[in-house]
Amino acid sequence: MFIKKIAIDLGTTSVLVYVPKRGVIVNEPSVVAISTVDKKIMAVGKEAKEMLGRTPDTIVAVRPLKDGVIADYKTTEAMLRYFINKAVGGFRLFRPEVMVAVPGGITSTERRAVIDATIAAGARAAYIIKEPIVAAIGADIPIGSASGHMIIDIGGGTAEIAVISLGGIVASDSVRIGGNKFDLAISEHIRRKYGLAIGERTAEEIKIQIGSALYMENKLSMEVKGRDMVSGLPKVITVTSDDVTDAISDELEGIVARIKEVMHHTPPELCADVMEKGMMLSGGSSLLRNIDQLFAQAIGIPAYVADDSLYCVVKGTGIALENLESYKRSILATR
Repeated sequence: MFIKKIAIDLGTTSVLVYVPKRGVIVNEPSVVAISTVDKKIMAVGKEAKEMLGRTPDTIVAVRPLKDGVIADYKTTEAMLRYFINKAVGGFRLFRPEVMVAVPGGITSTERRAVIDATIAAGARAAYIIKEPIVAAIGADIPIGSASGHMIIDIGGGTAEIAVISLGGIVASDSVRIGGNKFDLAISEHIRRKYGLAIGERTAEEIKIQIGSALYMENKLSMEVKGRDMVSGLPKVITVTSDDVTDAISDELEGIVARIKEVMHHTPPELCADVMEKGMMLSGGSSLLRNIDQLFAQAIGIPAYVADDSLYCVVKGTGIALENLESYKRSILATR
């Protein structure tokens, strides 16, 4: 099986790899465990995430991407090499073409870093495409039509908001708020309200199990284990969905403010289109309960979560890679 093309959604929290005709073949956390003694890579992906918050002094588990962009070049390159090898297998006769989805607000330096890291990791050619475009393709939005479509892609590190028409972005904004910021806000809130210190993974668990963007009539609750800030001993408390709503309300406000900003810069004709069709939400963090209702209330336009929202970006990247000629205009940089 010769794999010539690979599409990668290089996310802050997870990396997804898509191979045409085979679909999504890798979905693993973007975490790398490194030995501090000899700087060797100990583990990548799921195995490395298991180590978060549980490593001895000689091993550190790091996320090489911050807010959707490369924060640690060498580690990102090693991580990309691991995922490309996983997709194509250890033995390969030729290097694959790789397309990587990046945040819309990325700078030219950050873009160059992604291309260089992808080539260094074993790609024959690297293409970069903006996340809002591929999220829209993956959500089955006809981006080529002369009509406005609004896509809001909320991932682990960034929220991308864009109005797309005729295959291009007309108005867009990128805010560095996403699932990671929600997790931080939850752990901070629990520390302040209950005097309990919890880890990153526990905060994520709370968000997934009982998180909601709006207060719920039938509250959800769960038991949370952590360390008492005063006594330093283990302690168990019960947290409700209202706690999560309180904790993340400021972060969600930040995204709402940017959606309003994008609407403000959208031509009136396209605004009318968006009002008619509604806003499409994609990305892992769009799975937060009631987030579509919150946006609909705040903006006054219906909001819908895309089917398979977690895979919209990587599927769209795969489609763009298969139809490279048709999407040439949407691609920012090629090499």
